[in-house]
Amino acid sequence: MTAYRVISADSHFVEPPSIWAERMDARFRDRAPHTVQGHAGQKGEFFVCENISPVPVAGFFGSGKSAEELPEHRKRGFEVAPKSVWDPAERLKEQDIDGVSAEVLYTSMGMLLFGLDDGELRTACFRAFNDWAAEYCSYNPTRLIGTGLVTLEDIPAAIEELERIAHKGLRGALIWGSPPDDRPYSLPDYDPFWAAAQDLGMPLSLHILTGRGGVRFDPRRVLYRYMRMPQEIQLTFADLIVGGVPERFPRLKLVSAENDISWVPHFLYRLDHAYDRLRHLQGLTLPMLPSEYMKRNVVATFQFETTNVDFTRQIFGAEHIAWSSDYPHTDSTWPRSQDMIAEAFAGIPDEDVRKIVGGNVARLYGVN
Repeated sequence: MTAYRVISADSHFVEPPSIWAERMDARFRDRAPHTVQGHAGQKGEFFVCENISPVPVAGFFGSGKSAEELPEHRKRGFEVAPKSVWDPAERLKEQDIDGVSAEVLYTSMGMLLFGLDDGELRTACFRAFNDWAAEYCSYNPTRLIGTGLVTLEDIPAAIEELERIAHKGLRGALIWGSPPDDRPYSLPDYDPFWAAAQDLGMPLSLHILTGRGGVRFDPRRVLYRYMRMPQEIQLTFADLIVGGVPERFPRLKLVSAENDISWVPHFLYRLDHAYDRLRHLQGLTLPMLPSEYMKRNVVATFQFETTNVDFTRQIFGAEHIAWSSDYPHTDSTWPRSQDMIAEAFAGIPDEDVRKIVGGNVARLYGVN
C-alpha cells in the first residue's frame, strides 16, 4: 500500500464534565452542564443540562468496542475514558497508533447543547468550551486542529465570538446543523456572519446532532434516530444554496461533518432537477447550477463508507470529500484506520487518495 499523509477530517474532544462549572460565567455555574449516575432506571453516567435529553457518555468513547460489547459499555462512565480526554499528549500517542498525523477536533457533548432553549446559557456554555478547546490544541496546533462552537441568535455577538476563537487558535466553528424553522439560513439576517467567516477563512461545519431543535435519545428507536441524522443537514444545504448564500459569499467554506457522502450524487441531481423545473415558480435565478455551488464551497466527511466512495468521487470530485476516523466515538475506525483506508480506496488513483485522506483537510484548514 502506498504511504499517505493521513489527517482525520472529523475526530472529537470528549469534554471532562467539570469544565463547564469551572469555566462558565459565575451567574450560570449552578446551571452548568454536568453528569449524573443513572437515569430513568438505566445504568451508566449521563450528560445532562436543563431541557436536553440525557445521554450516556460512554458512547463518546466507544471506539474499538465490538457491536456485542456496546450494550454493556454504555453502562460505564468516565472511569473507562481514554486518557486523551484530558491529556493532549496522550492524544498524539493515539494518533500514532492509528497512523494518523493530525485530526480536526470537534466537540462531543457540546453538540447536544445546540438544543438548549436558553440562548444566553448556550452562549456561556459555548464560550467555556471554546476556551478549553483552544488550550487543549495549543499543546500541538499542527496535529490538533481545533474547532469551536458559535450560536447565531445574536449575529454581532456571533461574529465577535468567531473572531475571538480564531485569535485563540481554533481553526473553524460549528453552527446549527439546522437553524430554527422561523430563521432559515437563507435569510439576509445571517449575511454579516457569512461575510466574517469568509474573511477570517474559518470553515463552518454542519455536524450531525447540532440542530436547534435538539436531539431526543430513545434506546428503543436507536436505528430510526441514526437514520434521521443526515436528513436535516441535507435540507440545510439545500436552503443555503437555493437561498443564494454561496453566490453572495463565494469564498465561504462549508463542511458537511459526519453525514456520510453517498447521498451527495443524488442530492446534486435532485437539486439541479428541481431548479430546472421549478425555479420560475419561486422567481429564482442563480448564475450557476446548485450542484456547482456544492462543488465549489462544500467539503463532506465520511468514515465507514467503502464501496460508494469511488462513485461519489466521480460525481462530486475528489477535492470535496475527506476521510475521518471519528475517534474516539462509537463509530470510529480507530485503531484500524489504515486497514479501512486500504479497503475504501482500492482502485482509486493515488493522487485522489492523497486528497481524500489528508490533502483536502490540509488545504481547508491551512495545515502545513
